[in-house]
Amino acid sequence: MSEGEEAVPAKRPQFGTRFLSNKKNVFEHNAWDNVVWDETQEAEAKAKVQVNSEVLLTTEEIEKLEQEAAGQWDAFYGIHQNRFFKDRNWLFTEFPELAPHLAHTFPQKQNPRDAACPPAPQSQNTALLSDGEVTESEKHRNILETSIERISPPPQSSESSNITDRTSLNSDPCESIAESPHTSQENSATDSFPGKDATLRILEVGCGVGNTVFPILKTNNKEGLFVYCCDFSSIAVDIVKESPDYDTKRCHAFVCDLSSEEWETPFPKGSLDIIVCIFVLSALHPDKYPQVISKMVEYLRPGGLILYRDYGRYDMAQLRFKKGRCLADNFYMRGDGTRCYFITQDEVRELMTQAGLEEVQNLVDRRLQVNRGKQLTMYRVWVQAKYRKPAHP
Repeated sequence: MSEGEEAVPAKRPQFGTRFLSNKKNVFEHNAWDNVVWDETQEAEAKAKVQVNSEVLLTTEEIEKLEQEAAGQWDAFYGIHQNRFFKDRNWLFTEFPELAPHLAHTFPQKQNPRDAACPPAPQSQNTALLSDGEVTESEKHRNILETSIERISPPPQSSESSNITDRTSLNSDPCESIAESPHTSQENSATDSFPGKDATLRILEVGCGVGNTVFPILKTNNKEGLFVYCCDFSSIAVDIVKESPDYDTKRCHAFVCDLSSEEWETPFPKGSLDIIVCIFVLSALHPDKYPQVISKMVEYLRPGGLILYRDYGRYDMAQLRFKKGRCLADNFYMRGDGTRCYFITQDEVRELMTQAGLEEVQNLVDRRLQVNRGKQLTMYRVWVQAKYRKPAHP
């Protein structure tokens, strides 16, 4: 560096592009992406789960938790209000479909499968494998670019990181949600409903206090957007409605028990473009999952998407449970009475495909979170997926 030049600090890598190649550098950042587990770590995790699952709650205790589920979440939000969870500003890196016209502006994640070999600087525009084949994540980005051009003229791009990305030129998620007149069951409905004139309708199930809804509304400023959100807890829904960011012209919040056989919704079946299901199913009994997914499918329009993310098997939270908290295999009770199930890729695939959905993405997101002050490492595991309702029966 010549005299008089100022040292320019290196640009910090964005989330989704931080890869730990040398374990000595583990405390340089708060988190590392696409962390690979070795056989020893996997075996240790299984052993911990075996130990904390040895003592099960009684049938009576389990039934009581099921009956009191709504009350437990009301109590949770009554205590924490909107202070417990942070806004999910990572949403658009993982799910650019929530604002397809802005997809080219969102941070791009690398395919977890390619994490061990981050792309060389000179290959930023052409992600090729050793045999010249385009990577799966690059295929997804190219397809996203093509479909978005139909919505907005400027060239755009987005990369959706995945392990099993089965997207093809005829199966692009953003193509299926391009703004166009809806042809669902709503056309035969005579009554008006909130968001009837919208060109993009999104529902978030299990919305809590709006940590997903409000980032969507703030980021996606398209005039045709309308967002619905529902939660089991009436207190959570009230908190959403009391927020200064809640605009009834663009959003409608309501109470809904997802595990019930029939949902009471402000919109007709077959009218939704996207359903967001993030850290929601895990709070329900696994026996309820097929019914919940079946109801979501009913409300999606043909070509509509389910965007899913939840706790994966052997996540740090599962390994931390003590004996006496287990309800069933991989299903636990927290200290506040709420419940959590830790799912696998295969379980998600089976649930979604049996409901008649087509797989677009299904990945395990393994992340290493770091507490640099206490010199602690925490391994997180999440399952993320995108499934589409077939455009034609």
